[in-house]
Amino acid sequence: MDSSERLNLILSNTSEVIGREEIEEAVKSGSLLKAYAGYEPSGKIHLGHALSVNKLIELQKAGVDVVVLLADLHAHLNSKGSLEEIRKTAEYNKKCFIALGLDRDKTEFVLGSEIQLDPEYFLNVQRLALATTLLRARRSMDVISRVEENPAVARVIYPLMQVADMVALEVDIAVGGLDQRKIHMLARDNLPRLGLKSPAFLHLPIIHGLDGDEKMSSSKGNLISVDDPADVIKKKIKKAYCPMGEVEGNPVLELFQYHVFARTDAVVIERPEKYGGDLKYNNYINLEEDFVSGAVHPADIKNTLGRELIRLLEPVRKYFETQ
Repeated sequence: MDSSERLNLILSNTSEVIGREEIEEAVKSGSLLKAYAGYEPSGKIHLGHALSVNKLIELQKAGVDVVVLLADLHAHLNSKGSLEEIRKTAEYNKKCFIALGLDRDKTEFVLGSEIQLDPEYFLNVQRLALATTLLRARRSMDVISRVEENPAVARVIYPLMQVADMVALEVDIAVGGLDQRKIHMLARDNLPRLGLKSPAFLHLPIIHGLDGDEKMSSSKGNLISVDDPADVIKKKIKKAYCPMGEVEGNPVLELFQYHVFARTDAVVIERPEKYGGDLKYNNYINLEEDFVSGAVHPADIKNTLGRELIRLLEPVRKYFETQ
């Protein structure tokens, strides 16, 4: 794989790249790159998480070293259970990531508590606290915390720790959803002020919850877990929000776009002849166009999506059956 191919793979399937020039320069010079994604172990690994796992797999193929941070102390700050419970969830998360295709031998899995209790780490959190206004820190909190009338101090510490993670892990690239953008820009602005290196950022799209909510979430149960049984996947997709002809905020179409067509050359929607017969699509755009025009009914694409997701997630189910 030449440098151009490596760069294209690193930047592919992203919604936004911050620090693109830095990545380009490193790839052209042949420098080793290290990337990470952080996950709060607080529930099931779902197809929202799987987008970033897919990106990490692409980065590995491009020769980038990959670190997965299982942020147990972040989860504890976010009231997601005792540390013992959270660490059990972290181990389950690790198994999911491997089952999804991350190379077990080439992926470094790090518990947050392995780096976040170091004195230098805590000093960096303090330095960031001195360089960050309370308003900026609050804007960097998650949506739920921002709307709380009286959030805990832990909610403000959380984003500062996330920035400090990047320093402790010495990464060149951080991978995350667009919902992480405020924290990433906090890092981009404040780390250089402290004489510390800010990584570049690869931002990925956010998949809506199956109920149409703005984000797929374990706490809301509006998700498809990567280890869901086939019959459960079918039932969830059948009930999913998918208004006729509407694209914006449609989780069924998003799952086609970001999961099915990302890993499939062609999709066949099977229909009886009396309803027009089968339809074959080689790309997402044509499927979307037919859905908007009414040529394809929501029931048709839901049935097809269920079948395709069951197929794509079969390796994960088989992995857990052997554990």
